[in-house]
Amino acid sequence: MRSSRSDPAVRLLAVTLDCPDPAALARFYSGALDLPITVSTPGFVLVGREGSPGLGFYRVDDYRPPTWPDSAVPKQVHLDLGVDDLDAAQARLLALGAVEPEVQPLPHKRRVLLDPAGHPFCITL
Repeated sequence: MRSSRSDPAVRLLAVTLDCPDPAALARFYSGALDLPITVSTPGFVLVGREGSPGLGFYRVDDYRPPTWPDSAVPKQVHLDLGVDDLDAAQARLLALGAVEPEVQPLPHKRRVLLDPAGHPFCITL
């Protein structure tokens, strides 16, 4: 649906993830996505490029990581990252600090990894 000229413009600025250590999680995603850190405060860090949506990390002192695939602490968001080579991308992300969970629903097309704060994310061909 197209907006009329009188509707205010709305655009996505960032997706922000809760975490215990914004700087550490920003370093992980900055390295994983080859994006610069553009904002850094003790409680919030943003990675991205000017003019494009960014990825933010917000400090939550009582943060509890998702317990995926168990839903005791449910995931509330996850990222899907496109890759050309699953094995090479997985090795790179593990070297940056990701963790490979035991459960892999479609390991030949998609891999589930956990970022350093425990958020599940997928790498997909």
